[in-house]
Amino acid sequence: MSTALTPAEITRAKWDKLAPRFDTMASLGAEKRWKPFKTKLFSHMQGKILFLALGTGLDIPFFPKGQDITAIDISPKMLEEAQDRIAAYDGTISAEVMDVHEMPYAEGVFDQVFTSCTFCSVPDPVAGLKALHRVLKPGGQLFMFEHTGSKLYPFRQMMDFMTILSEKIGPSMNRDTVSNVRAAGFGNIEVENVFLDVVKTIKAVKAG
Repeated sequence: MSTALTPAEITRAKWDKLAPRFDTMASLGAEKRWKPFKTKLFSHMQGKILFLALGTGLDIPFFPKGQDITAIDISPKMLEEAQDRIAAYDGTISAEVMDVHEMPYAEGVFDQVFTSCTFCSVPDPVAGLKALHRVLKPGGQLFMFEHTGSKLYPFRQMMDFMTILSEKIGPSMNRDTVSNVRAAGFGNIEVENVFLDVVKTIKAVKAG
């Protein structure tokens, strides 16, 4: 009798499969387009930093120099693809294969957490955000660059339809990530729309 895969195993398999061609899929236009917005967001990096879902490391060139970053990703194949960018970074990146839902870190060890187009793919987004909340110090900051569902017609309907297809191979397109951040216990939430209400930056704080 076959054993059903867990959500984490399904997610890992998706991204392992995509890893060899992920740069081609993601970097031809989108990374150039979002570079100034990501660079601005990542410029806030300071202290002990956790970067969630490093992937193939496409975001690394946008990191400020000299940071000490702990990076995790659920996909070992993605981190294999990231090794050259990790080695080229002018600072320290310690990368580990890890599921955000099962992080072994003690409570309150990080000053900041950063995500980049991540919470479209976390199997249980609120639980994942609660896990990030747990490992942040009181007063610690969450910085996110995310694409989310839209509240605008006809984009909301389009993204609901797209998600039926997209989540079979990768991300969900219609998640309400801002509401999920709030549900996870974060406060002082600031949202800046980058493209319509779909691509946005989200800043939030763990109450002290």
